Amino acid sequence: MIFRNFLSLIKQFVKKRSLILDLAYNDFRSKYLGSYFGALWAFIQPTAMVLIFWFIFEMGFKSQPVNDIPYIIYFIASIIPWFFFSESLSSATNSVTENSHLVKRIVFNVEVLPMVKIISSLIVHCFFIVFVIVILFLYGIPFSIVNLQLLYFLLATILLVQALSWITATLNVFIKDTAQAVSMLLQFGFWLTPIFWSLNMMPEKFHLYIKLLPMYYIVEGYRSSLLYHTWFWESEPYLTVYFWSFTGILLLVGGYFFKKTSVHFADVI
Repeated sequence: MIFRNFLSLIKQFVKKRSLILDLAYNDFRSKYLGSYFGALWAFIQPTAMVLIFWFIFEMGFKSQPVNDIPYIIYFIASIIPWFFFSESLSSATNSVTENSHLVKRIVFNVEVLPMVKIISSLIVHCFFIVFVIVILFLYGIPFSIVNLQLLYFLLATILLVQALSWITATLNVFIKDTAQAVSMLLQFGFWLTPIFWSLNMMPEKFHLYIKLLPMYYIVEGYRSSLLYHTWFWESEPYLTVYFWSFTGILLLVGGYFFKKTSVHFADVI
């Protein structure tokens, strides 16, 4: 039953792919419509944040290199997947409640709404991937064929967010505090995930617990692809098995949960 519902959702995505892309583009534009710089704010704000971190850690704290990698490069390669994960999950959590006019249409497939938000956030993320690759080149880290592995970790992030958002978007319809809870949990996750810091700084007895965080796999994957130029199967393959097992189960459960409860959305919103 759960697997059949999941296949039904996948078919809807394929069938409605043009609609999803159109809605994602409109969502991206609507966020900045009316402001002087328009959609440029989507790129200005994260860029400004990265520059602030650069000033603080490079100029202020004089942070030391991590594994012979300049700290700011180590940090930037880690923060961009988190920006995407955090932004897309937060917006996808509100995707149903923000589109009540669509939910109340009998013929509209609400299952696609979280993916619309994810793709909208993906536009900015793709810009930052290019931005980081240029910065790496300026720091003397050349482009490598392994950089293309980012497509794999990008897909992994999208599927993880989709699985989580099916659950959080559903809960947010019935429990209005869900969005705030997700925001708080993202803050905890940011500090628990090795973004500012290296796993080696943590006592070894805690390593396993940190690695169980699904975003650890993504963050380390971005570093491996951008900085160390190693393929994902070359180190700790058990993490790959764990991540996809976790994400796969979450997709099945989240899809089933969303599908079964979506018939009540119009009555609650």
